[in-house]
Amino acid sequence: MSVTLHAQIDKMEPPFWYAGMKNTELQILFYGKDIYQYQVSVSNGIKISSVQKTENPNYLFVTIDTKKVPASNFLFTFKSKNKETFTQKYSLKQRRENSAQRKSFDSSDMMYLLMPDRFANGNANNDSENSTQEKYNRDLPGGRHGGDIEGIIKNLDYISSLGATTIWSTPLCEDNDAKHSYHTYGQSDVYKIDPRYGTNADYARLASEMHKRDMKLVMDYVTNHWGIEHWMIKDLPTKDWINQFEKYTQTNHKRTVIHDINAAEIDKKVAIDGWFVPSMPDLNLKNPLTLNYLIQNAIWWIESADLDGFRVDTYNYSDPAGIATWTKSITDEYPNFNIVGEVWMQSQAQMAYWQKDSKIAAIQDYNSNLPSVMDFTLYEGTAKAFNEDDAGWDKGVMRFYDNFSNDFLYPKPNNILIFAENHDTNRINETFGKDIRKYKMAMTILATVRGIPQLYYGSEIGMAGNKDKGDADIRQDFPGGWNGDTNNAFTNSGRTAEQKQYFDFTSKLFNWRKTQTAIHTGKMTHYIPENNVYVYFRYNNDETVMVLMNNSTETKTIKTDRFKENIKNFKSGKDVISERTFDVNNEIKIEAKSVLILELK
Repeated sequence: MSVTLHAQIDKMEPPFWYAGMKNTELQILFYGKDIYQYQVSVSNGIKISSVQKTENPNYLFVTIDTKKVPASNFLFTFKSKNKETFTQKYSLKQRRENSAQRKSFDSSDMMYLLMPDRFANGNANNDSENSTQEKYNRDLPGGRHGGDIEGIIKNLDYISSLGATTIWSTPLCEDNDAKHSYHTYGQSDVYKIDPRYGTNADYARLASEMHKRDMKLVMDYVTNHWGIEHWMIKDLPTKDWINQFEKYTQTNHKRTVIHDINAAEIDKKVAIDGWFVPSMPDLNLKNPLTLNYLIQNAIWWIESADLDGFRVDTYNYSDPAGIATWTKSITDEYPNFNIVGEVWMQSQAQMAYWQKDSKIAAIQDYNSNLPSVMDFTLYEGTAKAFNEDDAGWDKGVMRFYDNFSNDFLYPKPNNILIFAENHDTNRINETFGKDIRKYKMAMTILATVRGIPQLYYGSEIGMAGNKDKGDADIRQDFPGGWNGDTNNAFTNSGRTAEQKQYFDFTSKLFNWRKTQTAIHTGKMTHYIPENNVYVYFRYNNDETVMVLMNNSTETKTIKTDRFKENIKNFKSGKDVISERTFDVNNEIKIEAKSVLILELK
């Protein structure tokens, strides 16, 4: 919906709001030249709680109480000392039915991560739409390639056929950086979809089309920074809206200082307040105005686009108290809303610190309120394990055993996002030397252990990419997403023989997973690996799944008497992929670098 602004007002944010929110206070930012000189009143008997001016005369922050105010239009009246008067219409909209109780993503889902600029170009007419900076140039690896929201919508059936139930798209809000803006993490307007991707209405339509297919949409939200081209950065409301030093200071990235009892204060300050890069000003969540702006913006997107979850970029780079308040404010409004934070740490204890109700963080009287974290130690183990033919004490599949043995550290280990790669890492098919056997083992881990599996677009057709060559190499265009592409991997007939091998395995595996409650919420028992063979079970009262993974270079014959506590009275197991049946009461032969996923009967 487009909002008409009076000539005196350049920006009004949020541009509209919703009636019936749990938190009835709404703070509206009015921006216009010398707007501070105006007195403000509002119609319909609505109460103004406060009018806050800042050192910048171009801003007014007006807080109203929306309690018991129905969905309606009303007027703000602005009157200057010389009696100049104008009005601005504002709208409270009706919320969708049961909006507060919306269901979010969970361990029954499979999340498909894509980069919109590199996925599919569904509308060539917007390739350079309204762009003040970077134009369409598909020949430039790090440039804008023209992928957009329409391209995602047109290929939803493809994504669904893969077994995916949720889409996480990297950010879609406007990014007017002069170069490398395709990743859209340096946003220049957080209330506006980048015109090169489409419109706000297109984004809401994407959610609607996904919901028709029983799919969920997760927004990639950035609380830590904006882009240098953000309109507010060019005319700051307050000097401390962003974190600033006497000279440019980059974060040291050592987020361990937040819980390190021996850390120096200066190191903490640089970690939290330092900028990610010079083109990304660091937002100051200690400033109540900044924090509230981000809270309302997040809630506005949930309501206006009908979102099903957030993935939060660089979650623990922000002020810890501020980001905890931001998170709780959202889950207070939406109790079932899942939020997964990027907490890129090197140990389970450090990651578990950031999950809601962590007993580790409670030692320091801290609670992030963050429902889910990303399992970076599992990612690191996956990238190494399948290239290690000899397990020894701590290599090969022993990495998985050691990782899951620390699950006791997490308050909710089943609500962790698990992945083998993403848009910031080497592609696994590159890491594995395009060995599909290793790919199959990695996908089996994601499909059968605890947590919420996330796949990265293109790997399901064998796409590779080397991060050492630059980010563009791991973010290549999906074949078939552009008119004129000679290879269309979106269709079965268009895939090469190799692409079919990858896709058919992935699709069969994750479509099977959709209905497996033992995988979604069941318990896990795993056995210490022997000879680089890992055996584990997922089970509940109704189902038992046995997974055998042979990471060695030789065929192995596995005696099953060791697993009797899980095999119990089962006689056989049917492999999910090959559909062969195995006797599970004596021994099972498994080929080198392969997996068996057996449904026990």
